[in-house]
Amino acid sequence: MKSGPKIIVIVVVALFCFYGGYTISARTGTEPGYFDAVEAAGYGGGGGEKIEGISDEMNEFYQSLGEEE
Repeated sequence: MKSGPKIIVIVVVALFCFYGGYTISARTGTEPGYFDAVEAAGYGGGGGEKIEGISDEMNEFYQSLGEEE
């Protein structure tokens, strides 16, 4: 096989794989804003605001974890 057809096959396979991955990724169900939500001062969190969806007691506990002794 000459190099011309090999390159064409590689490009077609690469495009097919990209399209397949993009299609699967678009249907994962992750909602917009999911990674912006602060949960227990996780990645990118750590602000002093109240975390939605947990009790005041649990919120105080999470805030106390970040305090220096």
